[in-house]
Amino acid sequence: MRRADRLFQIIQILRRAPRPITADAIAAELETSKRSIYRDIATLIGQRVPIRGEAGVGYMLEGGFDMPPLMLTPDEIEVAMLGAQWVSRHGDPVLARAAADLMAKIEAAVPEDLRPVVQRPASVAPPRPRAVEDSIDMVALRAAIHAGHRLYLTYRDEQGRETVRSVWPVLIAYFDNARTLAAWCEMRADFRHFRTDRVVRAEFTGERYPERPAALRARWRKSLDRAENC
Repeated sequence: MRRADRLFQIIQILRRAPRPITADAIAAELETSKRSIYRDIATLIGQRVPIRGEAGVGYMLEGGFDMPPLMLTPDEIEVAMLGAQWVSRHGDPVLARAAADLMAKIEAAVPEDLRPVVQRPASVAPPRPRAVEDSIDMVALRAAIHAGHRLYLTYRDEQGRETVRSVWPVLIAYFDNARTLAAWCEMRADFRHFRTDRVVRAEFTGERYPERPAALRARWRKSLDRAENC
């Protein structure tokens, strides 16, 4: 690997790392020596790339750093097209249209020599087993998740029983044959999952629930970890 390519890859590794990453880990991923990573980090810092950290502890890329647009690699194009194709087939109508637009933009933007990766991909997403009709406004639901707003749901379970729930929406999970809302349920005082095709009515209150969305999501993830370890 050329040194210029390695410097770019180091930035990419730091960009995606959620916590400090050691020179050992970077060296292992790039198949080079730890000493080379130390020199490369020093070079990047000398070029005013805002890397924070120290040897033996780990390095992080500070927020606000940006780079000029760069051409995608063939593997990155394959990943983007596969993901967009899956969403176009399994997402709600608004996301499906956005996925189709994204694929068209990628095809228009890539150079001629990479066009076959888009037009004749090696990987394809499976077809949706059956159509699922959401009975809730998915655009408004995503907006409520981002804003941290409380919802009132009238929900029908598998037995056809209806209940009214006040929930704090966390995220939407997209499965092959259904979409599910993960949320904190005030009635159950716990996290619950609601299929979007079983929502009878939804009231978007515009009221903030009393917790930061990021903290709520972190609690939800911890609840999943506990359930898996039981």
